[in-house]
Amino acid sequence: MRVFVTGGTGFIGSHTCNALLKAGHSVKLFVRNKKKAKDLFGSKVRSIAVGDIASASDVRKAMRGCDAVIHMAAMVSTSKDDAELVYETNLSAAENVLGQAVDLGCKKIIHVSSVTALYDPKAKVLNHKSPPGSAQNAYGRSKVDCEKYARRLQEEGAPLHITYPASVIGPDDPGLTEPHAGLIANLFGLGLDMPSGNQYVDVRDVARAHTALLTKRLKPGRYMLGGHYVSWKDLYATLERLTGRDLLMLPIPGAAMRMLGRTLDALKPLVDSKTPITYEAMVYATKWIKMDNKQTEKDLKLRFRPFEESLVESIRWLERENYITRDHAGNLSRHCI
Repeated sequence: MRVFVTGGTGFIGSHTCNALLKAGHSVKLFVRNKKKAKDLFGSKVRSIAVGDIASASDVRKAMRGCDAVIHMAAMVSTSKDDAELVYETNLSAAENVLGQAVDLGCKKIIHVSSVTALYDPKAKVLNHKSPPGSAQNAYGRSKVDCEKYARRLQEEGAPLHITYPASVIGPDDPGLTEPHAGLIANLFGLGLDMPSGNQYVDVRDVARAHTALLTKRLKPGRYMLGGHYVSWKDLYATLERLTGRDLLMLPIPGAAMRMLGRTLDALKPLVDSKTPITYEAMVYATKWIKMDNKQTEKDLKLRFRPFEESLVESIRWLERENYITRDHAGNLSRHCI
């Protein structure tokens, strides 16, 4: 199968492409930066198209001749100046890629969404039946509206699946994603002991899920890739046990973190900081709604690898790439093996 891929040079994208190649598929990358793609994949990916994901003609021209499509590309920015561009780019990209895939008769289409597209602080659980969420910032609104568009295509009979990865960790990240940045902050010795927790999924399990969706005969569906729920307290305790270090954990009420997020949001028009602390992010961090993986495990025959295995390999990768030192990695350092 020839698979058209957007976002292939990202963390999820690069692992998904490698899994596709290993499974015998051919991959056509649609990218902005051809050199970045070549540096990442070398000669493994022979077909690379350069274009603007917001251009319907660019996408259609590049997609011709492909049997399947996986759409993972998205613009992410918390800058106030980028708000409208983020919204318009992400929605246009979804309409171009998914819409063109339907028009060109692609047999399999996968839209990689996110928890943001479904999040509802009043929900008891997030699963394949959850309605679109109600995010307020530009990125969140774009994901919600992309979700609505993808669901309309499903309702019209498109062979389209939607996946929802939680916080993705694991080795070999071409950049530095937010969950890895969070691990770095924890390993530098400071953890915020907040209410609630987070869900972590290994990037290789996400890639396996995407590969399975291309090969299995399934009705158009929606698949949670939630991995494992871990409370903040348990995360820090696990980090201490694995590394053999004593980490400082600062107890802090969830309301205080949400208030801090609101304050920083209000200051952004005056000081456009790059902090990941926003009100919306702190709502997720202190009021996480658990993702139910049952449908994914049943349909895709997928078993998520143990959280500790993913955590260990993430930390060893962070040290190998010099994001953390041997002291930060503690007992997990390659110098201790």
